[in-house]
Amino acid sequence: MIKKRYKDNKVAYLLLAPWLVGFIGMWLIPMCISIYYSFTDFNLLNDPQFIGAANYVRAFTQDKTFYKALKVTFLYVLLLVPLRLAFALFVAMLLNKKHKGLGLYRTLYYIPSIIGGSIAVSVVWKQIFGNKGVIMTLLGVFGIAQKTSLIGNPKTALYVIILMGVWQFGSSMLIFLSALKQIPGSLYESAKVDGANGFVTFWKITIPMLTPTIFFNLILQIINGFRVFTESYVITDGGPLDSTLSYVLYLYRRAFTYFDMGYSCALAWVLVAIVSVFTVILFKTQKNWVYYEAGRE
Repeated sequence: MIKKRYKDNKVAYLLLAPWLVGFIGMWLIPMCISIYYSFTDFNLLNDPQFIGAANYVRAFTQDKTFYKALKVTFLYVLLLVPLRLAFALFVAMLLNKKHKGLGLYRTLYYIPSIIGGSIAVSVVWKQIFGNKGVIMTLLGVFGIAQKTSLIGNPKTALYVIILMGVWQFGSSMLIFLSALKQIPGSLYESAKVDGANGFVTFWKITIPMLTPTIFFNLILQIINGFRVFTESYVITDGGPLDSTLSYVLYLYRRAFTYFDMGYSCALAWVLVAIVSVFTVILFKTQKNWVYYEAGRE
């Protein structure tokens, strides 16, 4: 028995080896190096000099751009996450009904999530909302003259990037669709017998039964929202007037434009702390609003 168990363990470790090598080499070691660099003055050209928590003090007490990038990112997450989840749930409920071509519709709605974060799509999005793009042309046709494009106006540029983020709702939609199919039909039949209308059924049955899925999607989308980079970098490059300067884009600039790698690593760990705080808050408060059919967890 012992020999057989040992042999089985060897096979398990052998199968896990590719993942373990990737995790240690691509995640664990770089993570430890990043933590060390965050406490150093390192510019990629000279040897790192240990300076303690000076990089973190600098971020919170001296760097005004840090707060500006943080503000832009918080606003992006605050608007993007509820809009994307609401739209994903709306489309999922439409696709949950039986009609012809359902598989095709699911595929079409999911495609933006596959290609939405790519450089190519960001370039296309930039052209659509640019000075000579489709949107500006349509506004001109309807007599709405604009001297500056939507991505060239500090008041509207961020909303263009948010709109692109909402457009990538496919993954959340599929998760919602899967959860909708798990809701027992008997609940809706009982509500119908009791005379409940569509709104009451949605609010009293659908939403409570979907709360675990909403919780899961909420965490994923908050994490993804704080990591926004490609759209801000390609479409506006953080402009105009830093109105779309996302936190990760600012982190990238400090590292690879100014070669301030030590400070950039500190900024990265500040972001990890922020995301961790949001995640912990959600987990701590889930007992107040997340319903589990098998009992509260």
